[in-house]
Amino acid sequence: MGTLMRFTLRRERWIAPWWLAGMGALMALQAVSSQNFYDTPAKLAQLRVTMGGNAAAVAMGGPTRLLDTIGGEVVFEIFAYLAITVALMNMFVIGRNTRADEQSGRAELVRAARVGRRAPLLAALGAALVIDAAAAVVVAAAAALSGLPGPGSVLLGVAIGGVGITFAAATAVAAQVFENPRAVYGAVTLLVAAAYVARAVGDVGPQALSWTSPIGWGQRTYPYVTDRWWPVVIFAVVTCALTVTAFLLAERRDFGAGLLRPRTGRTGASRLLTTPLGLTWRLQRASIAAWATGVLAVGVAYGSFADSIEQFLRDYPEIAAYLGGDTSEAVNSYLALTLSILALPTAAFGVTVVQRARAEELSGRAALVLTRPVSRARWLGAYLVVAMLGTALVLIAGGLGEGIAYALTAHDPGQVPRMVVSAVAYLPAVWVVVAVATAFFGLLPNLAAPAAWLYFGYVAVVTMFADAFDLPAWLAAASPLRHTALVPQTAPEPLMLAALVVASGLLAGAGLLGVRHRDIAG
Repeated sequence: MGTLMRFTLRRERWIAPWWLAGMGALMALQAVSSQNFYDTPAKLAQLRVTMGGNAAAVAMGGPTRLLDTIGGEVVFEIFAYLAITVALMNMFVIGRNTRADEQSGRAELVRAARVGRRAPLLAALGAALVIDAAAAVVVAAAAALSGLPGPGSVLLGVAIGGVGITFAAATAVAAQVFENPRAVYGAVTLLVAAAYVARAVGDVGPQALSWTSPIGWGQRTYPYVTDRWWPVVIFAVVTCALTVTAFLLAERRDFGAGLLRPRTGRTGASRLLTTPLGLTWRLQRASIAAWATGVLAVGVAYGSFADSIEQFLRDYPEIAAYLGGDTSEAVNSYLALTLSILALPTAAFGVTVVQRARAEELSGRAALVLTRPVSRARWLGAYLVVAMLGTALVLIAGGLGEGIAYALTAHDPGQVPRMVVSAVAYLPAVWVVVAVATAFFGLLPNLAAPAAWLYFGYVAVVTMFADAFDLPAWLAAASPLRHTALVPQTAPEPLMLAALVVASGLLAGAGLLGVRHRDIAG
């Protein structure tokens, strides 16, 4: 177990630091921003009245008791996002080192040596515990260095680490139940979403629901307010129970299989599967549905808050200035900001589709497809088409969710088509991010994954923090979202949208041309 745990940490040494750095940056940015915005007791008291009386704000943030102190306000704003981030990080750590290794055959090679049946799973959980401890330290240090009290910062870090290890143990259980890694990731992602929804509903309505969610347990430690430590015990108890369950289930399944066997397919394939495009769509349709559902839910959350944003910005002109408009156009400014944020997970989905093509290539499955009368450009083009169409569906779902929620709160049905059309205006910028990933795949395949995600991270930072950090214009110029009009605050610019579409076409074309002149799996 010790040897495997060290090996697992070595495998994660290039990935985990990026997750940790992202959490530290989010924590530091929110802590500094909140302390600058609400720098007097009067402003904080005004915030309690404004936010505490809005059910949508409470559902998005957390229990209103956190708003009693400036540190609690930071937790109110950022805790759910940090919790989701650490949960997903643990999901991938456990999934990569358990179920994915079994599917690829690596676990069988390891088990052929003098390795116990429980050692790989125990090593993965041990590595996750180490990474979660590092996450706790990073979050606590970022909070304390921003000027927040030390004891509350330590408790906040421990709560975030507790959320992480709980979802690590939950992923370990899912890895015993499902045979396919994608099914494991899908099940745990739904569990994370359910935890967020249970916490949100519990904060607005019956509080008992919040106690069913690890995110709710963490928030109810009330860092910087009462510094309540006893909910941390819940993380330990539930993690131990889930870990024991995972080991018991592992003893009752065949190696390489899951407790739930995949259902058998039809005896004959449909004609759709005889083409690269049809096969790619079949492989990605579940992911498209899952991403669209997630972005739709986020859009609903943003839209439900839109009707009260004008009054909120009247109370806080500093935030109105950040949004780029005065209070008279506050809602449109807010909607434009949230749509640009919804474009980020949409772009992330597009990148994952392109990266799926690389995974198919490295696994050898792409070579099987290419033994048929299928050109390399046609094969990669199928993934590109699915990525483009999929991102369109995901982004439209986000705009639809935001429009429906805003229409219900404002009693204006016309907001639904308006928000859908506004969301489409951000699609060319999303396509540029997808095209960059495609260009790297075709021209520099060994750098395809890190380069694509690095560029996506750059776009995300520029979109969310360029104004807050006062980044120079030349540094932000490479982000396509910086060249997209802030619809619906301003009218779309047809020439700029056309230029972005042309740029995405050229980049994608470079990728398609490159894959024709390089070795497969090279």
